[in-house]
Amino acid sequence: MMRAVIIGNGDINNYEYIKSKLRTDDFIICADGGYNHAVKMNVIPDVLLGDFDSAEDFEKIEDRIEYPVRKDYTDGEIAVEYAVEHGYDNILMLGMTGNRFDHTLTDALLLTKCRNGVLIDDNNEIYLLRDSIEISGRKGQTLSIIPINGNVSGIYTNGLEYPLRNETLYFGAGRGVSNVMTDDMCSIVIKSGQALVVKVEQV
Repeated sequence: MMRAVIIGNGDINNYEYIKSKLRTDDFIICADGGYNHAVKMNVIPDVLLGDFDSAEDFEKIEDRIEYPVRKDYTDGEIAVEYAVEHGYDNILMLGMTGNRFDHTLTDALLLTKCRNGVLIDDNNEIYLLRDSIEISGRKGQTLSIIPINGNVSGIYTNGLEYPLRNETLYFGAGRGVSNVMTDDMCSIVIKSGQALVVKVEQV
């Protein structure tokens, strides 16, 4: 199944690691300054979107859509909406975290707009948990479950050191932070609510 990859203008330090997440059949969307990251990874975007206040030499890309600087949406949000509108259920977001916490938080919450999305940076993989999810990783890897938009109830976990059995994680509380994978796969099932699942990568 083809996948859309959105490259944003956040921080990327380990280009080799981030580029390793790409596949040859990915549809690459650069959100404005994300194009600068694509150039450093020798990646040619299929489309470039944004107000172009950050992208350098963007005129080289023929397939581009320019938006006004004064707008009600971030460039990252525009890119996600573009991917969804063009039928991409699987969306990978790269370069969408950094020292602007407002942008980082907004971009992580863009996962709520994706049917099957993941945000990856140099240190984390972030998923949205709606009903159930399986996460592959490594034994001993840190994994956190963080409720958003209210409590998460009826939660069951398998493959985690601190198991949850039909319990509730409360919005704004830290009980779900810093669990540990006991195998190379874990699963989480919930009855109601939504949560961000953050797997910590130490690369």
